[in-house]
Amino acid sequence: MRVAASLALAITAFAALAPAAWAQDYPTRPVTLIVPWAAGGQTDITLRTLAEAASKHLGQPIVIENKAGGGGTVGGATMAATAKPDGYTIAQIPIGVFRLPIMQGATYDPLKDFTYIANIAGYVFATYCSAESKLKSWKDVVDYAKANPGKLTYASPGHGTSNNIGMELIAANLGVKFTEVPFKSTNEVNIAVAGNHTMCGVSGLDAKQLADAGKLTFVNVWSAERVQKVPDVPTLKELGVPFVFESPWGLAGPKGMDPKIVARLQDAFKKASEEPAVKEAFVKYEMVPNYMDAATYTKFVADYMVSERANLTKLGLAKKD
Repeated sequence: MRVAASLALAITAFAALAPAAWAQDYPTRPVTLIVPWAAGGQTDITLRTLAEAASKHLGQPIVIENKAGGGGTVGGATMAATAKPDGYTIAQIPIGVFRLPIMQGATYDPLKDFTYIANIAGYVFATYCSAESKLKSWKDVVDYAKANPGKLTYASPGHGTSNNIGMELIAANLGVKFTEVPFKSTNEVNIAVAGNHTMCGVSGLDAKQLADAGKLTFVNVWSAERVQKVPDVPTLKELGVPFVFESPWGLAGPKGMDPKIVARLQDAFKKASEEPAVKEAFVKYEMVPNYMDAATYTKFVADYMVSERANLTKLGLAKKD
């Protein structure tokens, strides 16, 4: 009996110490970073650059796995449902992950089912129109929408994304109605507008190549200031629309991660975000650096859920409890 009792105590002690030991050794194998967008877009390329830089600080490769769909929510939802909280599977978390449960039923709870690691940056969004259309300025867009309620179509990379919600808030402010045409990626948005399948699109400045080729016309940017790549394009505020949308995005793992593993990842990605190659990617794809550590990011999410519920309720887009 004494032997059995001693063995039981030893097993209990080992079980208590094991997670700490695992955290101390972490990582011992590659880490998977789920990118919830199609390969080749601005976020995918930026995250690949960020992952490569962070892998040097972690001492293990970071492997990208693309899981596009649901306006960027599928990747995080899949991770929350299937990944172990061991730090070997994490995901990019776009702001739409927080919106979806407010708008409709979701398989996850942003406040309970994720361990937030760090916020990294935000996006620069822009509105642009097909060069084949008669819409050459933001005034043209607004005038058309006022004269033709609901007929102004715009492409977005998914229902519930910042692109979609931003356009609906803008429409509400102006007293007009736009019609969204959702796609799965910014690449698809750019192609749809360039092909004149929709009248306008909302994406990042990855559309500039098509604009330079004469396929698209930028009519505004959603940032606080004009941006270097398109210096002649006015901001929303300059055009009388009182909004700035710089949708923050960060990284998270499933719930229950060891704080020591979180700190290890947080440190690696903070250092990575300061690497010259990553800074160049932010500039190239017009992203705004916006680092938050795990504690700050976790609080930001809780506060954002409150403010976004109010916005979506105003638009009639919040689900009824």
